[in-house]
Amino acid sequence: MKLCATLLLGLCLAAGAARAGVFDDEEARKAIAALGVQVEANQKAAEQRLARIETLVQDRSIDLARQIDELKQELARMRGQLEVQTHQLETLDRRQKDLYVDLDARLRKLEASAQAQQKQAASAPDPVAEGKVYEAALNQFKLGNYQASVAAFQGFLATYPDSQQVSSAQYWIGNAYYALRDYKMAIAAQQKLLASWPDSAKAPDALLNIASSQAEMGETRTARETLQALLKKYPGTPAADQAKQRLAGKR
Repeated sequence: MKLCATLLLGLCLAAGAARAGVFDDEEARKAIAALGVQVEANQKAAEQRLARIETLVQDRSIDLARQIDELKQELARMRGQLEVQTHQLETLDRRQKDLYVDLDARLRKLEASAQAQQKQAASAPDPVAEGKVYEAALNQFKLGNYQASVAAFQGFLATYPDSQQVSSAQYWIGNAYYALRDYKMAIAAQQKLLASWPDSAKAPDALLNIASSQAEMGETRTARETLQALLKKYPGTPAADQAKQRLAGKR
């Protein structure tokens, strides 16, 4: 715009001079030449300025692109860190949950074990009292109070089902029925002992008592079979020795 204004001013001056006749041709040529030089200088200055502006814009564009690229890289890096931290948090959360479940399971087991021990301790029989009940039932048998002995031993079994004396108590029940001449009940009681506690020390005596009951009932053949079973299953016991003697005496 400045260049155009300068050119217009020069043309106006030239036209005015021609109309007024102030300048002659030489002066006119000089003026035109000077005006040309001025126009050329102004044009060159304008071109230089435009070049500087273009360079500045280009430099700024390059710098802006570089900054944008750096920001993109930084954003990608931050996203990567965020993903890593998120994964770590999720892993930590899972580990904490697993740890909680494991601790809860262990606590439950410990609580159950403690409760079981408390119940066991609470229900554990008094060995002194247990012994007294057993002896009282056995004394009834020794006194000949067989029915009372049966009732006492049955009460003992109900009160102390885990006692080490349960098989013995069952044997004396069968023996008491034998003394009462109730041989069927005697056999049933001793068969219960053999079925529940076949390894009991009273098992050979139970078989011998069964054979005695069978003999009293007139079942001689069955009694002999029972004695033979006693010899085979419990050899070397006092009951087996008695079985041998009975078998020998009946031959």
